[in-house]
Amino acid sequence: MSTRPLTTQAAILVETGSPLVIDEIEIPELKPGQVLVEIAISGVCHTQLLEWHGHRGPDRFLPHCLGHEGSGTVAEIGPGVTKVAVGDRVILSWIKGSGADVPGTVYQWGERSVNSGAITTFSKRSVISENRLTPLPEGISMQEAAVLGCAVSTGLGSVFNTLRPSPGQSMAVLGCGGIGLCAVAGAAIAGCHPVIAVDVLPDRLDRAARLGATHTIDASHRDPVEEIRAICPGGADFAVEASGRPEVMQQALAAVRNQGGAAVVVGNAHHGQRLELDPLQLNLGKQLRGTWGGDTVPDRDLPRYCKLLEARRLTLEPLIATCYPLSRINEALKDLEQGRTARPLIDMSLD
Repeated sequence: MSTRPLTTQAAILVETGSPLVIDEIEIPELKPGQVLVEIAISGVCHTQLLEWHGHRGPDRFLPHCLGHEGSGTVAEIGPGVTKVAVGDRVILSWIKGSGADVPGTVYQWGERSVNSGAITTFSKRSVISENRLTPLPEGISMQEAAVLGCAVSTGLGSVFNTLRPSPGQSMAVLGCGGIGLCAVAGAAIAGCHPVIAVDVLPDRLDRAARLGATHTIDASHRDPVEEIRAICPGGADFAVEASGRPEVMQQALAAVRNQGGAAVVVGNAHHGQRLELDPLQLNLGKQLRGTWGGDTVPDRDLPRYCKLLEARRLTLEPLIATCYPLSRINEALKDLEQGRTARPLIDMSLD
């Protein structure tokens, strides 16, 4: 790099269950295939909550950086990088695209080392593997771009790529956090009818209605399977589970129709939890599917999602209404955990 030492402010997970520590860390020299990005906005995903609390199992990488979706501007490129150039606006995603696949980097924090994966976004500058970047078209805001890399990719992708409904088929979405809301939007764009949103928080159901849900079910007061079957006699054609709760995964499968109904599990359960199924549900001709980031191929799908934004067929305003400075990232995590916001955004310009 041209100047040394180069540092950045970052939120560091030092101990699971404890607040992230905001401090300066030193950025190392770029390896071949790495890119230094000035982070504009970072999304905050439920996955980070799991990591924060240690619900993904023993964490052998502590201390480390967090964050896996965002937007920013390329500040410097390492040897061999051809996908982006200095000054390019980019989408950052944990899902691998084309380009070099570099495992990660290690920052220096005083006398300690801080681990980092191929992508982290809870910092004002971050060293990113080339294959986690996609050029951002003009006309798409940094706020919108910040959630394209996970919430939109996984939510829309679970509909467009994994389930592939035809117009007029019915879709239920169980769990209306960031990814679930994007699944609702994807179902509406795909022409599904009805589009049923299920959650226990009225605010999330209101957001789902703004994104295209034709029906909403408050699962804290009503049995979601019974309600879905009342709206769709025989069951919905498809269901997306986006809560991460095994009991909701069971409900998603129970809610789809016999002989062809399919449910996809998107949510991440806590480490050690298990899903128990009645085999009869499968004997009835139903399918339970998994998905890896909505089966999104970034180089193919992210430009498509940007075109939907440009055409105003996709709106993300109900999803991205709440911004925090990096200094308040622990508050953002708590608000996400308590359901006070659907998808917190960390705006690096606010500090």
